[in-house]
Amino acid sequence: MNFHNIQFETSYGKFSQLPKSEFIEIAFAGKSNVGKSSMINKIFNRKQLAKVSSVPGKTVTINFFSLENVKFVDLPGYGYAKVSKDEKKRWSDLIGGYFNDDRYLMLVFQLIDMRHAPSKDDIQMINFMIDNEIPFVIVLTKQDKLSKKQQQERLEAFKTEIPCGDQITMIPFSSETGFGVDEIRAIIEEIAADGLPESIDDEETENFDDEQ
Repeated sequence: MNFHNIQFETSYGKFSQLPKSEFIEIAFAGKSNVGKSSMINKIFNRKQLAKVSSVPGKTVTINFFSLENVKFVDLPGYGYAKVSKDEKKRWSDLIGGYFNDDRYLMLVFQLIDMRHAPSKDDIQMINFMIDNEIPFVIVLTKQDKLSKKQQQERLEAFKTEIPCGDQITMIPFSSETGFGVDEIRAIIEEIAADGLPESIDDEETENFDDEQ
């Protein structure tokens, strides 16, 4: 894949605005200020693809990007305490609606700041994905802020701090140095190469035939 060719499509602030899922989707999730926009920009080698906000929790939208046969979904950051109750409810309705919708979601990159133990919101999100059998990989951001010894200590700690931590793929990542980019891109390319599951392709063919 030529990652630089990704294109921004549009943003949605309400679940009712979301288009029907027609392509495989890969989502990015994480708390506010975890470095999600910086990570997206680094993966796709585009400086301004995802806007990096200096105000956590300011924007509550789902942003869609497209590259070849894949849609990339940038979910709004969660867990920012200064957001109003109405905004928190809108975030909950938007994210809950997305995850509970009938979408071709193949993987979620769940971002956690490597320097700290996961927050209650992080644990809640992880438990939700486990309970609903949503495939996910944990990306540990800001890897460059820790020494090698500290990184090893945090990796060991995450195994007990995160539910099923010893069974989950965790990728240390730095948007500053690009550490971890190749591993993340390899996962994306593997998903893109597999395409839609055969069962979904067959179902879509049947629906097309019925419409005719």
